Amino acid sequence: MQHILKCRACGRYTLKEACPCGGEAVNPKPAKYSPEDHYAKYRREAKREDLERQGLV
Repeated sequence: MQHILKCRACGRYTLKEACPCGGEAVNPKPAKYSPEDHYAKYRREAKREDLERQGLV
């Protein structure tokens, strides 16, 4: 079964692992939520740092 993937470089959707533009295609869906997630704190910190670097926070 094939899944729809999204290109990191151009944002287009494709069924192939590599986008025609040459970028990498990844699964656009977020990870499933788990109340026992031990790494959520680190993901939130990384996301906040990324947003601060971009000047959005």
